[in-house]
Amino acid sequence: MPPRRIRCGLAAALAAAAPAACAAESARPAAEAVEELAVEVVAGYPHDPDSFTQGLVWSGGVLYESTGRYGRSRLLRVDPESGEALAAVDLQPDLFGEGLALVPGPGGGRLVQLTWLEGEARVWDAASLEPAGSFRYEGEGWGLCFDGERLAMSDGSAALTLRDPETFEITGTVAVTLRGERVARLNELECAEGWVWANVLGSDSIVRIDPASGRVTAIADASGLLTPAEATEADVLNGIAYDPERKVYHLTGKLWPRRFAVRFVSRPAPRP
Repeated sequence: MPPRRIRCGLAAALAAAAPAACAAESARPAAEAVEELAVEVVAGYPHDPDSFTQGLVWSGGVLYESTGRYGRSRLLRVDPESGEALAAVDLQPDLFGEGLALVPGPGGGRLVQLTWLEGEARVWDAASLEPAGSFRYEGEGWGLCFDGERLAMSDGSAALTLRDPETFEITGTVAVTLRGERVARLNELECAEGWVWANVLGSDSIVRIDPASGRVTAIADASGLLTPAEATEADVLNGIAYDPERKVYHLTGKLWPRRFAVRFVSRPAPRP
């Protein structure tokens, strides 16, 4: 998985092509209405700058975080105020941790943690972080979220794969499009408020996806959260978790020193 962001315009970063799209970016008429959102920061919190964040989940007043890199991948239960790990489990050195989802159930439910290239999803008891099984799948694992009925999974392409939370069997696929163009490099996912929110690797944008049609209905600009000094040491934006009680989204990134509680608000129209 490419570790660093591609610095180009928004339309190119969201295009299915990747780096070559930067040179080919051009204005296209908007065939579909797409809401432009800004990020309103409600609060900032410490985040472990050594955590290569790949998945983020909010549940019961705490955060669960999946981190990546071979030999350093972990599953963490994190105190949201201090950013300190309350509990942690190391993955095997040959596993690269990726997306994370919580499937509610007795005793706090189960956490499902993807791996990047290994084709294995680890299942953990959410209360104890003890192993509770595993699933096999084909292809790469990037992002994962649970919408109350099914899991939605990304693999770096422009598709979401829908899976049964009990068996991990595929139940459907959805092509994600922005004004008719496929949106590739979908990364970390969050199912919230009836939408699938997705980081797009190589971009500071977060897209809001209609899971029924795959259409991107909004783009949130999350640039500028870190100071320039912080950004030089950090990697890409990656990590979305929704707190339904406060109605805020927690955003962070790989090797970021901070996490932010935000609301997505309508972006002000430019002055004439």
